[in-house]
Amino acid sequence: MPLALLALAIGAFGIGTTEFVIMGLLPEVAGTFAVSIPTAGFLVSGYAVGVVLGAPLMTVLGTKISRKRMLMLLMGFFIVGNVLSAVAPAFGLMLTGRIVASLAHGAFFGIGSVVAADLVAPQKKAGAIAMMFTGLTVANVVGVPAGTLIGQQVGWRATFFVVAALGVLGLFGVAKLVPNMPKAEGVRLRHEIAAFRNVQVLLAMAMTVLGFGGVFAAITYITPMMTNVAGYADTSVTWLLVLFGLGMVAGNLIGGRFADRALMPMLYVSLTGLAVVLALFTLAAHDKIASAVMIFLIGALGFATVPPLQKRVLDQAAGAPTLASAVNIGAFNLGNALSAWLGGIVIAAGLGYTAPNWVGAALAASAVVLALISSALERRAHAGGRIVASAAPDAAQAPVAVHH
Repeated sequence: MPLALLALAIGAFGIGTTEFVIMGLLPEVAGTFAVSIPTAGFLVSGYAVGVVLGAPLMTVLGTKISRKRMLMLLMGFFIVGNVLSAVAPAFGLMLTGRIVASLAHGAFFGIGSVVAADLVAPQKKAGAIAMMFTGLTVANVVGVPAGTLIGQQVGWRATFFVVAALGVLGLFGVAKLVPNMPKAEGVRLRHEIAAFRNVQVLLAMAMTVLGFGGVFAAITYITPMMTNVAGYADTSVTWLLVLFGLGMVAGNLIGGRFADRALMPMLYVSLTGLAVVLALFTLAAHDKIASAVMIFLIGALGFATVPPLQKRVLDQAAGAPTLASAVNIGAFNLGNALSAWLGGIVIAAGLGYTAPNWVGAALAASAVVLALISSALERRAHAGGRIVASAAPDAAQAPVAVHH
């Protein structure tokens, strides 16, 4: 794997850290600005909305420049947003900083996926994408706990200064290690948009929303579930989330490895396994050891879907994949928001803290159905192509037969 992937992974590490570290610092931030915890929660939801909207917007704006320069520009947005968050004198300005930083998220992973895939041989593309996403998964194991600890011991502003420094390191890495790759000849914005007319691209994005939504239906409410149902102390939630992060790292690498060998079978196995584990988690959540195992498996199976889903979009949007790749990153965040909303509904309905697991299982199972439909349509298209191809020689031979 080329060193340029390390630069992309460093950028992904910084982005993953800033996305999730705020969740552990909400009480401190709320106290500083004298706002309620729910109001401080806009720093989470505002970032997610920025990712969903910023992914296509920044990608479209970057169609006129090289992918390397666009990656550097995105890291610049990331640095500015985090510095703005660190020095913000008022809550509104910090929210602005979060949104500025979020604009880099979707486009960086989207364009970065295309660059990573182009850096390696065709049979290693999913592995290269997984290598970049390793930065995001490791952020949940190292970056988020460390950032939370810094924020609690030194002050939350210090955390965002450190994250901005990670952005500087990522920018330097992209500048020095990522090669200047020529833009695809003849590819215009209309070609990028045309990729969305491909039903296979849309099915892959729907699988992303539903499959990853299944993960966050459970993980969003992991704290009340583990403290009120499993019986863990509040202080134990941190290491449970580290366990989830370790599962993410393992699943991401496994998903990348096997997606290069058999992409759709990898999706069948990971999505089906995720649906089963989430359903079992409803029962396992009542036991400390069993719930810890399930949290690891949810992280592993959930992130095992990321490289194959991202590569599926790249394959189906071949020729003009950049916008589709970035929008698919937004689809991950859309799945997070959808599942968190649905999980909140079932808890508010009085179905208990484990009810979101059933929501997650249903979402993941729906993604399996879409994967089967996608494969069936692909087989039908290939069969149709073979019929047309085999009919052509017969047509050519028919006059010869009549002549004889």
